[in-house]
Amino acid sequence: MTRRISRRAFLKGAAGGFAAAQIAIPFDARAQAQSADGIVPVEVNARPLTSFDLRDPSHVRFGSFQFRSGLVLTSPFRKFGGLSSLHLDAAGEHFVMASDKGNWFTGRLVYNGDALSGLADVKSGPMRGRDGQPLAAKGWFDTESLTFDGSVAYVGIERVNKIVRFDFDKGGILARAEDVAAPPEIAKLPYNRGLESLVAVGKGQHLAGTILAISERSLDANGNIAAFLIGGPTPGIFYIKRSNDFDISDATLLPAGDVLLLERKFSLTTGVGIQVRCIPVSAIALGAVVDGPVLFEADLGSEIDNFEGIASHVSRAGDTVITLISDDNFSVIQRTLLLQFTLLSR
Repeated sequence: MTRRISRRAFLKGAAGGFAAAQIAIPFDARAQAQSADGIVPVEVNARPLTSFDLRDPSHVRFGSFQFRSGLVLTSPFRKFGGLSSLHLDAAGEHFVMASDKGNWFTGRLVYNGDALSGLADVKSGPMRGRDGQPLAAKGWFDTESLTFDGSVAYVGIERVNKIVRFDFDKGGILARAEDVAAPPEIAKLPYNRGLESLVAVGKGQHLAGTILAISERSLDANGNIAAFLIGGPTPGIFYIKRSNDFDISDATLLPAGDVLLLERKFSLTTGVGIQVRCIPVSAIALGAVVDGPVLFEADLGSEIDNFEGIASHVSRAGDTVITLISDDNFSVIQRTLLLQFTLLSR
């Protein structure tokens, strides 16, 4: 999502100064030709990040997170960027991402052992409405949030404060959007502070069948962040206690059931930072105000940018792996970073 210019300027310090050679995934020259259905293959180049801490490369433990690997992603494809959400399959390999501009990106993460080494088989296409036209063509962009319930993808559109669903069993990214009924309060969320996170709660868990829809920074009279229970047994509103002036940019459900909140802040006095907080899903209920511990935090002394996407999976070795993706806002002074951490015992 395009943000205030002051934040972009402040993030400039995190954007430059890296001279390592890029690793390119082989690219078919036919990628320049758009297919009849609008899906195109996309070349993505990946430069490895060997450390997360800019001040001490040997430092790998950050709270409950341990750095595994990271990539700086670039592409000649002009629509690549603005990545605000991330979904991974159970193996942590195949991905679906949504960009601010209403475009899908799908593909596969490539690993060298446990370390990320690149992206492969990347394709992109526009999100389409029921009429087959791109959602962005009618102003439905700022597609900020994404979650899957089985084969159904739910997407939150901040610009118009709507939620739509796509049945991937009906053509994958060619599937067409269907409106999702949502509480009327969602339509009244403040401009540029609306829906930023969606989480589908699966079968066998507390609030099974519910979509958690979380605003970026829509505050009640007590300064708590508004969030919504959509569908499920108890639809309505709940609240998340705001933490250290951070705003919420995404969320994911851990295999054990708790919710991880990806949060960021920008301040001329306290600087730029990110953190990840854990909310017990058992505490979430209609009308509740929920809170939880901060598991991870970082500032511009580390390889951070405008992180807006988070996903989790369990590796073959049994590690819970957290993946973060940053939104470069299509700005030359920001980067698309893809980072992975191991979630350690708390």
